[in-house]
Amino acid sequence: MTELHPKSAQAAPLIVLKKKSGHSGHHGGAWKVAYADFVTALMALFIVLWLMSQSEQVKKAVAGYFNDPRGTASLLGTPMTGTGPDTVSDANRQRLEQLKERLQKEIQSKKELQPLARQIEITITPEGLRIELVEGKDGTFYESGSAHLSDKGQELMGLLAGELKVLPNNLLIEGHTDAAQYSTDANYSNWELSADRANAARRLLQQDGVRQNQVTQVRGYADQLLRVKNNPYDPSNRRVTILVSNGPNAPAPASLPHAEVVDGGPLPKLATTLPARSR
Repeated sequence: MTELHPKSAQAAPLIVLKKKSGHSGHHGGAWKVAYADFVTALMALFIVLWLMSQSEQVKKAVAGYFNDPRGTASLLGTPMTGTGPDTVSDANRQRLEQLKERLQKEIQSKKELQPLARQIEITITPEGLRIELVEGKDGTFYESGSAHLSDKGQELMGLLAGELKVLPNNLLIEGHTDAAQYSTDANYSNWELSADRANAARRLLQQDGVRQNQVTQVRGYADQLLRVKNNPYDPSNRRVTILVSNGPNAPAPASLPHAEVVDGGPLPKLATTLPARSR
């Protein structure tokens, strides 16, 4: 018998096979990306279908957002169509149209106010009904260089109050000036003048029946929202605007950071005439 050498008796090497479970790495998460794309496309389809069924006002509001996503063209003191305004329902738009027609007829019926008809602009915007009283070269609705309304201005405020006091809508009153410096007095500038004129209009409206809580805000913008942008000194930049909001609880448009909001208190006793030039 042949004997085995001790070294030949060593065991054969052990081979271990490891199996990988699961899918291959190159396509493990691909289905998630495809599914996310599908859901995004489906959501976009639903948004388009919803938008197609909306009114023209809603479509314009959505278009306004995409044209101006930063909201720099807000509807403040100007006829610009910006973003985020309240859309006017058909019923409320009809009421505002009727109010506009009544006001225009009443103004035309007053012999004293007929010459001023071209300086009274009444328009319907996404915010509501905007009544703008545009000053002339030598003053029209306010005494020159003053926050005191003229006789014609007071008569017009009485006419407006008679129509506005019966409405459930809130009112926002704005005052604006041109870019000419009011005076050399550092304590009274275009900011104070624009705010005081708006506040004077508020007091007269409330004296003639407009409810105390109906006027939600009174603002002075000085020359920050010019009506004629290419001519900051144009007299028509001096104006007071009464905005009839869309509904009784419609929020007022967001204010500019530098806008002066008046608290409705009494006017300070300040000089009411301009030393150098008329306002």
